[in-house]
Amino acid sequence: MGKIKGQRDSDHVLPMDGHRIKALVLHPNVRANVRAGQSSAGSRRTTGAGKEVHDRTPQRYLEEVCGLARAINLQIVESEIVSLKRRLPATLFGKGKVKELGDRQKARDIQLVIVNTTLTPIQQRNLERAWSTKVLDRTGLILEIFGARARTKEGRLQVDLAHLTYQRSRLVRSWTHLERQRGGVGFMGGPGETQIEADRRVLLQKISRLQRDLNAVKRTRQLHRKARQKVPYPVIALVGYTNAGKSTLFNQLTKAGVSAQDLLFVTLDPTMRKCHLPSGSKVILSDTVGFIADLPTELVAAFRATLEEVLEADVIVHVRDISDPDSAAQKQDVLHVLKQIGITEEDRRPVIELLNKIDLMPEDERLRLQTSMNRQNGNGPGIEQTPFDTEPDAIQLTVSALTGDGLDAFLAALDDILARQKSLRRIDLDAIDGAALAWLHQHGDIVTTRENSDGTIHVVVRLTEKEIGQFEKRFNTQAKPH
Repeated sequence: MGKIKGQRDSDHVLPMDGHRIKALVLHPNVRANVRAGQSSAGSRRTTGAGKEVHDRTPQRYLEEVCGLARAINLQIVESEIVSLKRRLPATLFGKGKVKELGDRQKARDIQLVIVNTTLTPIQQRNLERAWSTKVLDRTGLILEIFGARARTKEGRLQVDLAHLTYQRSRLVRSWTHLERQRGGVGFMGGPGETQIEADRRVLLQKISRLQRDLNAVKRTRQLHRKARQKVPYPVIALVGYTNAGKSTLFNQLTKAGVSAQDLLFVTLDPTMRKCHLPSGSKVILSDTVGFIADLPTELVAAFRATLEEVLEADVIVHVRDISDPDSAAQKQDVLHVLKQIGITEEDRRPVIELLNKIDLMPEDERLRLQTSMNRQNGNGPGIEQTPFDTEPDAIQLTVSALTGDGLDAFLAALDDILARQKSLRRIDLDAIDGAALAWLHQHGDIVTTRENSDGTIHVVVRLTEKEIGQFEKRFNTQAKPH
């Protein structure tokens, strides 16, 4: 496979020699978007249920993108909210602002400028020319973080595919003075139109190869799911905004030792472990990649094989950082991504919303929240199966994954959900059919067993629809409604 001109495997945004790259972080606040009905920092929007949700303020957007920059150890020299009346197609910012920012960037020897929005290829090229430095938009920054955090072969494949897809439209002519500065997977340039065409052909070949490799990953995951269905433990998928505490919760429940840090996007590769419920039944808990506002569509597409674990889950647990002022807006971002991967209004699986990090809330706020939750839940789980991308009536529980507070109630709620999914069935077995009886004892809740006058064994058992199908297929015996 040919190498794209200007691309070097060892050339990344990340510091390779311990030297931290100096960065200027900008958040454009386009006020005109509010009047146009588009999503904008500090605006309001309405959910499918007609409830108004306040988006983040520009300051909160700036804090979040600074957190993203720190996640790859960049040194933030300056950060600023830039108010705009409109987005200029050539440079995004006005001519005067571009010059002002360029003067500050040169005066402080800033090597990287991060713009917290989606830049067009033309805007990115023109800003890099004006400032003679590398420019990353929000999508490019998130892709850099994912590239730094991917550990498994699958994770690297997904990030590489997302990166190349993103860069596909950004092959522009004559980077000249920027050619040595641009780098990393997909950061490329060339000295002429002929070279760009050659680069584009090589790029498409690489994308095709990565897609084939990821299709193989998808087939492997399907085989793994089929294997799990033969030992049919219910799958519980943890979803939520990045840094909401999913991995800490996962570790508390499974003792898995998955990396859990106060950083964005610590978990990229999905992890699955067995977990025991209070009733003694077992479930498989799945920890997934965190979501974020304006998650690049390239990443959603590339990580589809991973996110299919959520589509196959029996119960979805939405973990929210309730101590974050933007918790309501983060919830809407998560619901939006889930809708993108195929969890639609017709999806009526059980949902638990875990309001995590109550240990970080002031005592009076925590007590008010817990009182409200108890009143809403009627002192009992009361699980509803509702469309997930509306405002669900699903149970809300307060927990602290760090201290373990509230986790017993969460596990009890899971037990209650799974029990509600089971129905009573009566099954008649031959006396010599010990394997079928053992399977029912292992996977179902036996209510009664008795020996019939003809020597057969009559069993009344609670099973889920999935378990009923598996039993009938495996033992060729009908499980009749009781």
